Amino acid sequence: MAIDPTTPSAKQASLDSLKGHVPFVGLTGGIGSGKTAVSDLLAQLGAGIIDTDLIAHQITAPNGAAIPLIQERFGPEFIDSSGALDRTKMRSLVFADPEARKALETITHPLIREETIRQAMELINAKVPYLVFVVPLLIESGNWLSLLDDLVVVDCPEEVQIERVMHRSKLPRNEVERILKAQANRQERIAHANVVIENQGSLADLQARVLELHQKILQNQKDRTSSS
Repeated sequence: MAIDPTTPSAKQASLDSLKGHVPFVGLTGGIGSGKTAVSDLLAQLGAGIIDTDLIAHQITAPNGAAIPLIQERFGPEFIDSSGALDRTKMRSLVFADPEARKALETITHPLIREETIRQAMELINAKVPYLVFVVPLLIESGNWLSLLDDLVVVDCPEEVQIERVMHRSKLPRNEVERILKAQANRQERIAHANVVIENQGSLADLQARVLELHQKILQNQKDRTSSS
């Protein structure tokens, strides 16, 4: 049965209430590990992709849903000239002040969750074979593990992560290292995963691993369906 995202019950839905319509796959990894590259390849294979980091950027863009609340809580100096969140200034604040981080999360997390559920409903109605939730801090949040049918970790050596982020985001090494220290380490992520994708080789290597993952997810769902 299709889910109507305009109905009151749908608006009050949770991801837990949507579980079972299609497999839920979590995709995570440290900064610079290549989560986006993997999710893009899975999208090409037909998966429904919900990127919570992208949603976070959308709600803190000019006219984003979080902007008025952030301005009220932190002041206009944390909004840049375009009307978006000043990410550099906010990043410095939340790294130095745990209470500021908590206040920011109190604003953004409910909005991210609401949009995540809306997108999940839309993709389920579009008959995607499975949903991939791309969540940078999936392990750290503690809220996702019970929801997932599969947990995929994209992994590469820390030095590769640092070099990629320095090149991509033009951040200094000490800033990237500080971000890494705030995330779960590689061993913690891998310990929770049932699939690990190594991403330090060629694009062809990554494509082969992602295709194998896609086939495994479909087979797992087939096995679950036949045994139920």
